[in-house]
Amino acid sequence: MLFIALTCAALLSLMYISFNSPNLKMQVVNQEPRFIWSKNDHFTTHEDWFNASAVTDQQTKTSWGAPIMWEGTFNPVERDEFYIQKKVVIGLTVFAIGRYVDRYLKDFLESAEQHFMTGFQVTYYVMVDNDSKVPALKVSPGRTMNVINVPKHSRWQDISMMRMQQINDLIQDKIRFEVTYLFCFDVDQVFVGRFGTEALADSIAQIHSAFLTASRNQFTYERRPNSAAYIASDEGDFYYHAAVFGGTPDTILNLTRSCLDGIIRDKSRGVEAIWHDESHLNRYFLDHKPAKLLSPEYCWDRRPAKYIRYVRMKWMPKDYKKLRDN
Repeated sequence: MLFIALTCAALLSLMYISFNSPNLKMQVVNQEPRFIWSKNDHFTTHEDWFNASAVTDQQTKTSWGAPIMWEGTFNPVERDEFYIQKKVVIGLTVFAIGRYVDRYLKDFLESAEQHFMTGFQVTYYVMVDNDSKVPALKVSPGRTMNVINVPKHSRWQDISMMRMQQINDLIQDKIRFEVTYLFCFDVDQVFVGRFGTEALADSIAQIHSAFLTASRNQFTYERRPNSAAYIASDEGDFYYHAAVFGGTPDTILNLTRSCLDGIIRDKSRGVEAIWHDESHLNRYFLDHKPAKLLSPEYCWDRRPAKYIRYVRMKWMPKDYKKLRDN
């Protein structure tokens, strides 16, 4: 009877394993079979974690199925736990040229320490034309700061456009070996709330707050056909802000290279896109749909609006006459 009971138990165990086990793989080690246990592979899609119906007064998904991140559409604890398991490292690039160093850089970096990807490994890549002016910053454990000297151009338009060159070069030389995801920010803004792992994706675009409620024909795309940034009047999905974009290093490498190629082609034709690198970025995202869009919560312009429930980053006051040489 004992033998029969043990046999039945063994059969039941095998039946349970066949229907409920993780991946069961057999390897041959020294000519002997050995079973290796591992958890079932699970790939999280935004259907698993993203609650599109949580926000009813704004669009929460694009026509191609990408999530648009609003407060309430995700669980921040779950998102952090998911990326902790992946052991991600997040990079952040920011440019501070000329008077922008004195006016904005300290506030930007200090606010990033408080709100940007807290609890995760972060590497700052601070690009300046005068490293002696970079403020001393005590970074949190697990965070590092790299200061990179870049050339200063005489025109602010060239500074804006050529940052694509600097980011591209830095990714190839350094960043792609050091981080899992990368964000690129303008310096004249501050973090004021959680800017966390819910924003991570292969490619990330920021909806420009000034155009959230605008119709397509109001978007300030480059409309001249002789520009590489040209977008026809019947084209376009959203108007994206170049103050925030991100993704994997390879994705950002492709983006910056594409924008740089467009800028160089325009220069050869004597053309300059209406909004410089932002115009070329909008062209890129029209051709290469972003995997995730950030709502204006992630880059807000300080105006009150009933649909903005939680501000994560906001623009700083701008005085271009004092900040720009031309």
